[in-house]
Amino acid sequence: MATELTAEQKQILDMCHRVIREIKKVIIGKDEIIIKVLLSVLAGGHVLIEDIPGVGKTTLALALSKALSLDYNRVQFTPDVLPTDITGFMILNRDTGTFEYKKGAAMTNLFLADEINRTSSKTQSALLEVMEEGRVTVDGETHKVPDPFIVIATQNPIGSIGTQMLPESQMDRFIVRLTMGYPSFQNEVDMLRSKQSRVSIDAVEPVASAELLSQAVKITEEIFVSDPIFSYIAALAAETRKHQYIKLGLSPRGAIALLRITRATALLNGRSYVLPDDTLYAFRDVCRHRILLNPKAKLNGANIDSVLNEIVKKIPVPRVNV
Repeated sequence: MATELTAEQKQILDMCHRVIREIKKVIIGKDEIIIKVLLSVLAGGHVLIEDIPGVGKTTLALALSKALSLDYNRVQFTPDVLPTDITGFMILNRDTGTFEYKKGAAMTNLFLADEINRTSSKTQSALLEVMEEGRVTVDGETHKVPDPFIVIATQNPIGSIGTQMLPESQMDRFIVRLTMGYPSFQNEVDMLRSKQSRVSIDAVEPVASAELLSQAVKITEEIFVSDPIFSYIAALAAETRKHQYIKLGLSPRGAIALLRITRATALLNGRSYVLPDDTLYAFRDVCRHRILLNPKAKLNGANIDSVLNEIVKKIPVPRVNV
């Protein structure tokens, strides 16, 4: 098994470290969230952040787009946002007498869908279709989204006024679901101090490019995965489907998502091959929004995290020769 990173892999690893340093200038005390968002991007996936307003979700997306030199669009989702606002529409050019395509907000590198669960199901579906297909079709005309294409969607906790849950099939389109949470006391003090000294998004410097990120996604796909790791991921997925407290387990798409983010984790850890710890690092973030518990779980005081922890303990960790 090759243990040394190639020159291309080293270049991508260096890019990742520089991007993380830049984002940390404006997002204080959330290093793990920053890393997991970057891992999702390397894995070619989209990110769902479920949290209360005001914890830095938009700032994180802005900082990521600036550090990576990506075109960026943001839509604040409300009940009156239409599917055509996302996908675009055809309009008559009176000078030429022909219809022309006007781009929607999703025709960008990084699209922030703010409070996605406050809009209609039809508009949600329009965005999630773009995420899955990588293109939009308007009046029979197909348009590819730019490469790379990343969606960071935020949603308020279910039960907030005016929210409606995304269907399970649509939640499955996100590679991870993350929660930023409140900062610790000291981190909040540091944040207040930084705001007082007027540290803003302008402090973030571009340290990469869209082209380099597209290359990074392809290089991440080449990280070596041994047969024991493939079997380990399959065993974890299978256990979620037969656990006594789970009604809906990890889908095959979810297992593929876990494999993709496992490869990205290995690369960010400076390796050209995968270890079991790489699989476990984001396992819960990949699974939380894909799994539904049955009534028996509630009766016995179980929640998704406790069930996932039980699954991790039950499945033997494979030995990988390095």
